[in-house]
Amino acid sequence: MREFSSVADVRAIEAEADWAGRGEPATIYDFLSRTKARHGDRPAVSFQLLSGAADPARTLTWSELHGRVTQAANAFRALGVSETDVVAYVLPNCLETVVTLLGGMVAGIVNPINPLLEPQQIGAILRETKAKVVVTLRAFPKTDVAQKVAEAVRHAPNVRTVIEIDLVRYLSPPKSWIVRMIRPKNPTSHDALVKSFRSQLAAQPADRLTFEDRKADRVAAYFHTGGTTGMPKVAQHRVSGMVYNGWLGHTLLFRETDVVICPLPMFHVFAVYPILMSMIASGAHVVFPTPAGYRGEGVFDNFWKLIGRWKVTYIITVPTALAALMQRKVDADVSTLRGAFSGSAPLPVELFNRFELATGVKIIEGYGLTECTCLVSCNPPGGAKKIGSVGIPFPYTEVRILQFGSDGQVSRTCGTDEVGEICISSPGVFVGKTYTEAEKNKGLFADERFLRTGDLGRIDAQGYLFITGRAKDLIIRGGHNIDPAEIEEALMRHEAVAFVGAIGQPDSFAGELPCAYVELVKDKTVTEKELLDFAREHIHERAAVPKHIEILTELPKTAVGKVFKPDLRRKAIIRVYDAALSEAGLAAGVREVVEDKKRGLVAKIERRGDVDETALKQVLGTFAVAWDMAD
Repeated sequence: MREFSSVADVRAIEAEADWAGRGEPATIYDFLSRTKARHGDRPAVSFQLLSGAADPARTLTWSELHGRVTQAANAFRALGVSETDVVAYVLPNCLETVVTLLGGMVAGIVNPINPLLEPQQIGAILRETKAKVVVTLRAFPKTDVAQKVAEAVRHAPNVRTVIEIDLVRYLSPPKSWIVRMIRPKNPTSHDALVKSFRSQLAAQPADRLTFEDRKADRVAAYFHTGGTTGMPKVAQHRVSGMVYNGWLGHTLLFRETDVVICPLPMFHVFAVYPILMSMIASGAHVVFPTPAGYRGEGVFDNFWKLIGRWKVTYIITVPTALAALMQRKVDADVSTLRGAFSGSAPLPVELFNRFELATGVKIIEGYGLTECTCLVSCNPPGGAKKIGSVGIPFPYTEVRILQFGSDGQVSRTCGTDEVGEICISSPGVFVGKTYTEAEKNKGLFADERFLRTGDLGRIDAQGYLFITGRAKDLIIRGGHNIDPAEIEEALMRHEAVAFVGAIGQPDSFAGELPCAYVELVKDKTVTEKELLDFAREHIHERAAVPKHIEILTELPKTAVGKVFKPDLRRKAIIRVYDAALSEAGLAAGVREVVEDKKRGLVAKIERRGDVDETALKQVLGTFAVAWDMAD
């Protein structure tokens, strides 16, 4: 590690050598081999199936992990995978997921897929990436991953082999006996060969690769973006971008003696690049608790005890997980903590303050994107941590705040503290080839090398980057732009509020009006009227005060803990359209809201009696959100 406290430190690092001249490993296998040579006997990765502080756990040292990855890469090559072929995995977190991830990168191109997706979406990704091998779970109680993958593979003709991992090995008798008796029947609704992960690795040498590890930068991973609704885009990541993330983490954040707890999924770039690659670069130890991470049963309730068990020095988290943790008393010794790193979404000020008060640790907030092979900036560990900022751009990363004209061309560069679109150039940006589909790269770059992120932000006089919202998340009320973050941060100040999602609901006059959905802190109570009064008091821009606030038992969230706003928009569309139809006396309502690739969200209207079609068109035609009659 070295000092990182200001833009001047970043410039000093850059002055030592350009990125291409730093002499970092050319391949993932070289990267891992270097760590084995330096830290072979030290713990690398730990995993526990259950969340209790005394529950069984398994650990691999760096030497053991290197051997397993070597076997996995050899096994994939034996199944016909070349360096341009794809090994996909649809897995929760476990040690085998780490081995598959790294082995897939060494052998070819690895493609992590969110196991929460539906079979048709998994199948679409497998077809898009032309995956030859899919690694997934053997049928196991309380999960339908095996069943979904079997259905997905049925519609992905390029998949030749399905390799199954059996989680039962993490259980001790009598639980292991019970699982073997009650486990669901293994699905076989496809023509691909089904093989055992354990037996495939056992057949391969662990001390050498059986193929040449070509020393050249290349694409080694495909990561899908989104995909919880509609069909996701697939981003391409090169080895150089992966190693860059690891180098950043080791140079600026993590020491070899760190123990990092990361309850985030390994189908997401946050867990894979800033964390796992940084562990490889530094030789530090990462702990993955439960297959579902923060979503795992008992993880939040046991979290502080897990810190004590593993003597954790660094917490990896996201704002929604922090909000849940702050609802639990710190009931263990957390004195080993020296840092916490939060990403995925802007961190509300109140959460920052609550966490520091509870733990004595200041959160380091960072920013990254799948399209950039993740890391872009973070608040410097050795410098000022500006609340609400995602910090200073990392060495070799250039951030510009740009304004664009109606023709999509750059109209000008923004000045200090002026809001515009965040555009990025870095070793993690694959210029011109960010997505696998060429069509999706059109219009994605400014001045030929700056990736357009779609995020709105500003840079202050000290070089700190602030995200002010998503261009597509802006609430546009009669031509007036409203940043949803303003509404969310105001409502988060209420002691009963745990999460907030602010969106624009359809309005026949203004186009959109702000509304907010709220999840409460456990055992706290407040009425929607009280929240609305609170909003009026704390939101200074009158136009931004929500016209509707609704309390939900739980806000919809993505697998990495972001509030999933498309579901909130669906709720708002259904509520507003149904109210408009009812007020007009029309026997019709919204059956569902679906996503259309060209039109965005579309309301499907169903008849619930005789309907005057002309009147229906007159009512719904005043709204901007598209609609169709349901089949």
